[in-house]
Amino acid sequence: MPRSKNKFLKGLRSQLALQMIAIAGLFVLAVFAYIPMSGIIIAFKDYKSAAGFVGFFTSPWTSQNGFKHFIAFFSDPWFGRVLKNTLGISVLKLLFSFPAPIIFALALNELRLSKFKRVVQTVSYLPHFISWVVVYGLVFTFLNTQTGFVSRIMVDLGLWSEPYNFLANESTFWTLAVITDVWKELGWWSIIFLAAITGIDPGLYEAAKVDGASRWRCVWHITLPGIKGTVVVLLILALGGLFSGGMGGSNFDQTYLMGNNVNYPTSMTIGYYAYQTGILNQRYSYATAVGLFQSVISVTLVGLSNWSSKKLTGEGIV
Repeated sequence: MPRSKNKFLKGLRSQLALQMIAIAGLFVLAVFAYIPMSGIIIAFKDYKSAAGFVGFFTSPWTSQNGFKHFIAFFSDPWFGRVLKNTLGISVLKLLFSFPAPIIFALALNELRLSKFKRVVQTVSYLPHFISWVVVYGLVFTFLNTQTGFVSRIMVDLGLWSEPYNFLANESTFWTLAVITDVWKELGWWSIIFLAAITGIDPGLYEAAKVDGASRWRCVWHITLPGIKGTVVVLLILALGGLFSGGMGGSNFDQTYLMGNNVNYPTSMTIGYYAYQTGILNQRYSYATAVGLFQSVISVTLVGLSNWSSKKLTGEGIV
């Protein structure tokens, strides 16, 4: 047996447990991510649910060179509105949700009381594990016009003459979407930046202090440059998620729960629009075309942002 092959098998046996975990992960990824991607074929077909799974392959191709559903989406009166809402909410989340964890991580790193630091960090990332259903329940408890804490306090103080309906007002939906997203994901994303900060050589800080640098100077000239690579990678991924909700992925859960018949002009995003047309109206081919359009734009944005980052900063995903 060749020496290289023998060495490979020996290494494989020594890491058998890790290899099994990796294989299990790849299997789950294939079953739940890659195999379902074959369903995008119905975006170019006139699929009917009565045809079942076989209809994925037997349904007739659409007219207009297979782009019938895409053209219908681009021609839909809702196209401009859902595009505006999706980009508007995602850009606002990017502007506020992306720098907030960086600032929070820098502040935590400067804390000298380790016990207090651990408590703050634990409390901050717990909301990430709360579902959007619970988050909306909390928002409703605080902001509803009947028993909402905020409305009652403002009216009792004489600042408002009557309760303000935050939840059924299209002008406040984007603000609520951004605030709840920052609160929910702030601590979770800060873990990544804190991990990057711990990888910085402590000797750099000691040398800076010897030279008389203040804590702010250390942050500006050592900490921020030290986590630049992590920041760039996450920024690229966040830019790629502009059409799916910004940092953290899809905004469907949030818009589905917080949207209603009153604020729908500003809460209807591409993901929720695809759900309404696909599941509720059973236009599966049309909804698949909408989702495919969203995915193609997201992948394109990742590629463009990665290319731009490599040109400007020399940092990127690959």
